[in-house]
Amino acid sequence: MDAEQPSPAGTSPAVAELLSRVERLLLRHAELQRTNALLNDRLQQVEVERDQLRHRLHDATQRIDKLLRRLDQTTSIPADPDADA
Repeated sequence: MDAEQPSPAGTSPAVAELLSRVERLLLRHAELQRTNALLNDRLQQVEVERDQLRHRLHDATQRIDKLLRRLDQTTSIPADPDADA
C-alpha cells in the first residue's frame, strides 16, 4: 500500500481507500449515464434523418419510374431503321 493518507473520522486506511474508490466509481457512473443520454439523443436524431432520407429516396424512385414509363410511351424505335429512308 502507498503512504497512508489521513482517514476520515477514524476509519482505517483500507476503508478510506475503499471509500475513495467507490466515490470515483460513482462519478464515473454518472459520467457514463450522461454520455449514454447524449448518445441516445444523437441516435434518435440519426434515425429521424435516416427515415427522411428513405422517404426522399422512395419519392425520387417513383418520379424516375414515372419518367421512364412516359419515355417508353412517347418514344418508339422503328423495327427497320431503313424504313424511314
